[in-house]
Amino acid sequence: MTEQFRAAPPTVADERALLQGFLDFHRGTLLWKLSGLTDEQLVQRAVEPASLSLIGLVRHLSEVEKYWFHRALADHDSPPKYWSREFPDGDFDHVDPAIVAEDLEDFRQIIKTSDALAANYSLDDTFLRPGQEPPHSVRYLYLHMIEEYSRHNGHADLLRQAIDGATGE
Repeated sequence: MTEQFRAAPPTVADERALLQGFLDFHRGTLLWKLSGLTDEQLVQRAVEPASLSLIGLVRHLSEVEKYWFHRALADHDSPPKYWSREFPDGDFDHVDPAIVAEDLEDFRQIIKTSDALAANYSLDDTFLRPGQEPPHSVRYLYLHMIEEYSRHNGHADLLRQAIDGATGE
């Protein structure tokens, strides 16, 4: 695996640049974990009986990005694509090697939209999650997303190692 998908976050910068840098690093780490695998390997459920797969993680994080940045922060109409009340784990359960490229392109576009939306807010701005209290700050949102990606990148590391033995930080 190469590190072409991720850039190291800055070591000296203002708070916003540091938060964005770490979020981008973890987004890139997820893509790095997928590099060099076939579409069939990306949908492989490598740890039975879990429905986790690498592309499932991408789809899940696409939905997380849309929920937090698009719907919660910006009140943007961005309904879930992969899950529903009927299929609450559809992001993991309904993976298909025939649409892996579409899933990856969706992920990249969702990230671009997330970044564009977040750029309109200061770290101290607050928002309410749909139907939820209390308010959250944009600073909290960045920290939560870094935590979310970090956790799922740990899952991705285990899945990747089970598929082909590749490891990396």
